[in-house]
Amino acid sequence: MATGGQSELLGILLRLREVLLGSHMPLEVPDVDLARKVREEMIDQLEDYILPRAIQIDAPLLAVVGGSTGAGKSTLVNTLVGQPVSETGVLRPTTRDPVLVHHPDDAPWFHEARILPDMLRSSTDSGGTYSLQLVSSEKLPVGLAILDAPDVDSVVEHNRELAAELLGAADLWLFVTSAARYADQVPWDNLRAAAQRTTAVAMVLDRTQPKAVREVSSHLARMMSARRLGDAPLFTVPESTLDSQGLLPEKTVEPIRSWLHSMSADTTGREEVVRQTLDGAVRSLSHRTREIADATEKQAEALSTLRAHADTAYRTRVEAVEGATHDGTLLRGEVLARWQDFVGSGDLIRALEERATPWRDRLSKAVRGRPQSAEQLLDAVEAALVSMLKEHAESAAEETATAWLATEAGRPLVDDSDQQLGRASPGFRSAAEHAVQDWQNAVFRIVRDEGADMRSKERFVAYGVDLLALSLMVVVFADSSDAPGTAPGVGGQAGDGVAVARKLLVAVLGEDAVRELADQAREDLRVRAEGLLWSEHKIVDDVLHGLQLSEDVSAQLRQMVRDIDDARLMELPS
Repeated sequence: MATGGQSELLGILLRLREVLLGSHMPLEVPDVDLARKVREEMIDQLEDYILPRAIQIDAPLLAVVGGSTGAGKSTLVNTLVGQPVSETGVLRPTTRDPVLVHHPDDAPWFHEARILPDMLRSSTDSGGTYSLQLVSSEKLPVGLAILDAPDVDSVVEHNRELAAELLGAADLWLFVTSAARYADQVPWDNLRAAAQRTTAVAMVLDRTQPKAVREVSSHLARMMSARRLGDAPLFTVPESTLDSQGLLPEKTVEPIRSWLHSMSADTTGREEVVRQTLDGAVRSLSHRTREIADATEKQAEALSTLRAHADTAYRTRVEAVEGATHDGTLLRGEVLARWQDFVGSGDLIRALEERATPWRDRLSKAVRGRPQSAEQLLDAVEAALVSMLKEHAESAAEETATAWLATEAGRPLVDDSDQQLGRASPGFRSAAEHAVQDWQNAVFRIVRDEGADMRSKERFVAYGVDLLALSLMVVVFADSSDAPGTAPGVGGQAGDGVAVARKLLVAVLGEDAVRELADQAREDLRVRAEGLLWSEHKIVDDVLHGLQLSEDVSAQLRQMVRDIDDARLMELPS
């Protein structure tokens, strides 16, 4: 079990595993595929080897036999054990399920998911389901287990991946090659990784003609020395005739067997090997954690860029809507025509200027509006507002999608999303219609409330809520100034219409009340319009939230690198 000396490091490593599990890298940024692969390898090594070994430092030594295709690994394992335990054959790949051989007394260490927890356990070859085949043999000493792994250069991708995973779970690599394959690149890539992690390694030159053993082994030794493996033992197994069980002559493997058995018998030496490999694995983990921190930082930067594109597009459109609701844009076409139908502008102005005629008499001469024309004007105002809001919602969505499509990270989000990110949502028009109708009702309400507070209601009653509320809408659409008149740029018939509406409101309610009501109605419209557009923005933002990308993972990982390095130097024995 872990002692107090390793408990702090163990706690850090457990936290690192949790952070790595949560460090999703969903965005397509440069080198992300490599980073994802490294992250998966780190999680696998933590779960398969580092955490189990740190918790149980006194578990049996696990020697993983790996190497090149056709190097004779399974035959070597069978001979070292003294009985056929791993399938051999001419066809490649031969080894399907990895075979782990252990002494019966060590069974609890391996039948429980102490190492390689994600692999199923079986007692026989499962026929290619890649379970861990456990074989008990009294011919192995207590404290030693041998695992026959698939070829590191197998033509089957899953075999290669499994071989790398199993080698990552090893306390000791027994690396097997042959005269025909010892210079191949793939095995040396694995050995280079072992050297970088200071993993205990022994090399076996197998299936070599006796007359070529000296020459080939000398060359292999030089290659090992050049690759920081000069201190690793090098064993040679010459090509030999197999016995009836398919085993090599005992004398050809005796040096390897003796070395393994002596290591398992020497508790101090065995623990030294374990600690050397564990410390190297932890140090390598720390280095790779920096890589993942850099990769997650790129993810956070890409996410920030995508969010900024969306924020800019929608913020710009919110500002455009705010301008369009009071710069006269809406007082064109149908709205202006319906306003003119509702009230005779010239007659109304003259009626407002007359002083002798009673208010009700003047109004009957000046106002041509009827309930039907009021409804038509309300419908025109609603249609104009909804159309304007939909136009800007569509533009914001299109601008966001266009900006995302221009980035490597954003393109898959647009292409693969269930939402049509380049368009306003299907329910937007309905939501806009309800919002505009609610705003119109609110304008009628504030006008009605203002009339209820007036001391003299003669004028208010004479004109009625409908005319005053509709006039207020017209003023809101074209007049943002405090002084009487129209907004800059509003002229012609629209300007005349605004002047009529404002003159009417001032005559009935007074200048201060008109200014206050217009500001209130304008602000209410702004809030509703802004809410509509930001609700569309939320659809886009939800796509980003759905990535489950934590933007502070990089900082967490960098802190863990420091914690691991400090704990390793202070707590792991040298």
